[in-house]
Amino acid sequence: MLNKNPLWRYILVSGMLLLALLYALPNLYPQDPALNISATRGGVITAQTQLALEQHFTAAGIASTSDMLSNGQLLVRFNSTEDQLQARDIATTQLGDDYITALNLAAATPDWLTAIGASPMKLGLDLRGGVHFLLAVDIKAALDKNLNDMAQTFRANLREANIRYRSIEAEPATGQVLLQFRTAEEVTKAEAALKQRDRALIFNADVAALSLQFSFSEQQIKDIRDYAMEQNISIIRNRVNDIGVAEPLVQRQGSDRIVVQLPGVQDTAQAKEILGATASLEFRLVDTEGDISAAIDGRTPPGSELFYSRDGQPLLLEKRIMLTGDHISGAMSGYDDYSRPQVNIKLDTKGGVMLSAASKDAVGRRMASVFTEYKPGAEIAADGNRVLVKQQEVINDATITTRLGRDFAITGINTPAEAQNLATLLRAGALIAPVQIIEERTIGPSLGQENIELGLTAIGWGMAAVLVFMALYYKAFGLVANVALLGNLVLIVGVMSLIPGATLTLPGMAGIVLTVGMAVDANVLIFERIREELAEGKSVQQAIHLGYDRAFATIADSNITTLLVALVLFGVGTGPVKGFAVTLAIGILTSIFTAVVGTRLVVNAIWGGRRLQSLPV
Repeated sequence: MLNKNPLWRYILVSGMLLLALLYALPNLYPQDPALNISATRGGVITAQTQLALEQHFTAAGIASTSDMLSNGQLLVRFNSTEDQLQARDIATTQLGDDYITALNLAAATPDWLTAIGASPMKLGLDLRGGVHFLLAVDIKAALDKNLNDMAQTFRANLREANIRYRSIEAEPATGQVLLQFRTAEEVTKAEAALKQRDRALIFNADVAALSLQFSFSEQQIKDIRDYAMEQNISIIRNRVNDIGVAEPLVQRQGSDRIVVQLPGVQDTAQAKEILGATASLEFRLVDTEGDISAAIDGRTPPGSELFYSRDGQPLLLEKRIMLTGDHISGAMSGYDDYSRPQVNIKLDTKGGVMLSAASKDAVGRRMASVFTEYKPGAEIAADGNRVLVKQQEVINDATITTRLGRDFAITGINTPAEAQNLATLLRAGALIAPVQIIEERTIGPSLGQENIELGLTAIGWGMAAVLVFMALYYKAFGLVANVALLGNLVLIVGVMSLIPGATLTLPGMAGIVLTVGMAVDANVLIFERIREELAEGKSVQQAIHLGYDRAFATIADSNITTLLVALVLFGVGTGPVKGFAVTLAIGILTSIFTAVVGTRLVVNAIWGGRRLQSLPV
């Protein structure tokens, strides 16, 4: 019989709509202003810290709705943005530099929705507020660092091959490593030995000058640039995740730019400190023979440098760097055989070779981990940016008990919390190349809320106009189209909430408004086709059947071409354009489903299979 659908089809479509509604529900629960407090190196979040902050907030007349200590981070929720800002000032004053206090917006989704993986749509900066940075990566610094690493590798390789050399020096100004020898035979042997280890190396031998010159090829320079960008992006993302910023965006732009968006964060000074600080990690041997008292008085022994640990203890270290932290591929806190806390380190292949060579003759000596950071200081440079101030500290030193390789452990750590903090620090790593903030934008939460309200108003008026038109022009069939339009909106919100990488922006809301208008196009084509079939003398059931079947080709053609345009916009566009393209593409797919499948089920359920003389269309 015409226009009769099996029961399973009704169950399938109803189930899809109910599922979309379920995952769209979290968007009805507004997010709470919150503080996310985490410990930096040297600091630990404890229950005592949590209680002390609660007392300070209460004394200042600030009521927190809840606070939760989890994974070493403290999340405190508040009723208003004013309480959040006041609490941030109190927490910063009370906790000091060993803690990071980040403004945030915490989801208020009920537990039963969270248990099934339901969460609200991710909002862009223009809707949620936050900070936007464009960072420029100093690729030359990465190349210079690789030159220094190559010089150190050459020294180790020539020592292992028993080839004597006069000097090996990196020359960043020329982009070369210059190797000087005493005899022409040493030049020839050195070139052969080094090329045997790596066939991609480019050398220019000058036997008359008893020298070898190494320089990077164009492909090696490209590889270094790409590696520096990828590692910097990964490290910056780790830094942002460690302070608990929800749904950050960190992505590459062009050859040497990184875009960072931190939704909900309003403290630009703190964000700059986290993102713009240039840091490095080094492993050095402790100089046990030098006079540390003389070094404190300013008479540092040649070949050594004076450092201080986190607790202020002086330590004399060799200038020679055994290994830098960019070779660390993994770091996990754990325990040794005596249940004492330690950090297990895993190096990449190159780092393992370097450390093995450097520690070969250092068994029984102490090795220190030095953290160097360049932070913006108080002095302002000519370009308007703050002059970077170098800060160094020894975060750990321990005795080398055996020749080290790709896997080793850092011991001598006091508490499991300290081991966890150190592992987090090592995993986050040091920036491969320095970065500079060249563009900065801040969007306040009030402006973001205003954008949301205006966007919802536009969607509401657009839907109201369409609903009224369809109801007046197509009568009962128009009401069916209106039901499909509401279902289409639920599907869009549900799908946007389900897709992990989808972010709703202000242009994205414009895409939803456009989709609301386009969603009824398919119904208009179908209903007009039904009218034409009725006018040609077809029966009611034939008109319904032919109207849907013959209109489908036109609907598919028009929507597929628009979908292709949306995909192109998503592929070549940037942030706002991508946000528009995402909602447009999802809206096209859901509108085809609701118009062709959804309305047909409703029409067949009401008018299908009945002997009728006319239709309310």
